Amino acid sequence: MTERCDVLVIGAGPAGLAAACAAASHGAKVVMVDMQPRVGGQVWRQDLRKPAVAAAREAFAELSAQPAVRCLQQAHVVAARPGYVLIEHAGTAMELHYRALVLATGARELLLPFPGWTLPGVTGAGALQALVKQGWPIAGKRVLVAGSGPLLLAAAATLHAHGAQVLAICEQAPAAQLRGFAMQLWRWPSKLVQAAGLRARLAGVPYRSGTWVRSASGNQRVTEVEIESARGVERIACDHLAVGYGLVANTELAQQLGCELTMQDRHPHVRVDTRLMTSVADVYAAGEACGIGGVDTARIEGAMAGCFAAGADKEAEALRVRRDYARAFAELLPRHFALREQIHLAATPQTVVCRCEDVNLSQLHGHRAWRAAKLATRCGMGSCQGRICGAALAELRVFDNALAAANAANPNPNSNLNPNPLPPTPATTAHGARPPVFPTRLASLAGSFSSEGESAAQSKP
Repeated sequence: MTERCDVLVIGAGPAGLAAACAAASHGAKVVMVDMQPRVGGQVWRQDLRKPAVAAAREAFAELSAQPAVRCLQQAHVVAARPGYVLIEHAGTAMELHYRALVLATGARELLLPFPGWTLPGVTGAGALQALVKQGWPIAGKRVLVAGSGPLLLAAAATLHAHGAQVLAICEQAPAAQLRGFAMQLWRWPSKLVQAAGLRARLAGVPYRSGTWVRSASGNQRVTEVEIESARGVERIACDHLAVGYGLVANTELAQQLGCELTMQDRHPHVRVDTRLMTSVADVYAAGEACGIGGVDTARIEGAMAGCFAAGADKEAEALRVRRDYARAFAELLPRHFALREQIHLAATPQTVVCRCEDVNLSQLHGHRAWRAAKLATRCGMGSCQGRICGAALAELRVFDNALAAANAANPNPNSNLNPNPLPPTPATTAHGARPPVFPTRLASLAGSFSSEGESAAQSKP
């Protein structure tokens, strides 16, 4: 089955919604593809029991008013080539050919290993927030929220609104860094109002700066968490631990298309030019895929990318000042919420780092690079395909340390050791990614080569 459109948008979060509506408003025929049953992405995931925030309701209404946008929900990309993608939708493989493509693939949580992090009841902060929105019973449960970044407040507010007993919010950044961050929020009044509103909703919940998780313990599930701060080590009894250390961009699809990637704090994102075009012609990127920037950045960049993709360059350029303003706020976060070394050192040699293949940290010792470790241990070869452990090991610089030790032991300048290794995540190179992007049926995977095979056959004399 084949379909053609002017603009194809991958992702239905804030960036994707803005891109689709902007392109459609300038006369483009748009198809938007998303894995979720309803639009909104992760940040605007629709709550079964609570109304969506005003900005989300506005975006949903705008989409409903655009008949030129066709939404394919619960669909995922199997393979991608410049000019078309193969998706699986309702059990059927479909080729979508496009004139321009907007990647609004969003981000996922950065989860870092520590003793006990694989226990039932230990989740990402955003993951528990998403589960609760979808109906997971949390009322009356004791929840400790920990990690770093403003998203902890948002996650805690959702849990609190659904009846959880939020014991505390443990922010690893020290108080001095948080004060420095707060003192700059006057430049973004809306952010200041948002932060104040979240704190008001969490009245009575302790917010502890300079506090981080050392370990979690329990028999069948987590029952106690050990935290550390300037006050020393404490143990807190709880039913759930929600811990997250920020976000990393989803770049797998961009990688498969051959888009050039660049690094931001040890993690890759898509490199774009001033028009938000990637290194591949007619492929644009917006939002978290271009580097973690938050909802405001995603909405503005999505609108810009949609306009550029539809040929409305003047309208796109009119948004540039707002985009720069939003990105300036995002640039504050890595400086003020940088992770402390104790978090990087929390995992012991016996701590599992690859949950899919049950690989612990000690099994990676002696391997100089990610590829060697994969071949020897299967780390990163499970169902998540390294999305969790790859990002974690990149953050922990496991293979950088191994390479430094190897170079120290072998200082020969003619050594073939690479002095600038790629970070150990599967999605850091610009080429070489193979389908499928996500697990899929063999029939759909076979279809990923149909167009290439037909083209090759037609080119023969």
